[in-house]
Amino acid sequence: QVQLVESGGGLVQPGGSLRLSCAASGVNISLYTMHWYRQGPENQRELFANIFSDGAKNYLDAVKDRFTASRDNAKNTMYLHMHDLNPEDTPVYYCHTVYGTQNLWGQGTKVTVSS
Repeated sequence: QVQLVESGGGLVQPGGSLRLSCAASGVNISLYTMHWYRQGPENQRELFANIFSDGAKNYLDAVKDRFTASRDNAKNTMYLHMHDLNPEDTPVYYCHTVYGTQNLWGQGTKVTVSS
């Protein structure tokens, strides 16, 4: 079964840190461009980080100094290290890739930044 499964979300205080994981099965993530999206309750899903198959990365300006995406090919897992979190970082986070003709999405993991 081809799937992506996110984990690691939770409640964190402003200024805190979290690490999200995106574990893949049935697809070798080292061969594909992987993406991180997030979506608030009233917002469209927003693409904010990409990891390309050659290891290059890019980020939305709003997160580039605070978020770092990485990939462990041996574990077939992608990570998102988030620092200096603020309430605007509170939506649900999704990983995504295009696998053949399939748009693969995980189920999402919720981050809540609140004191």
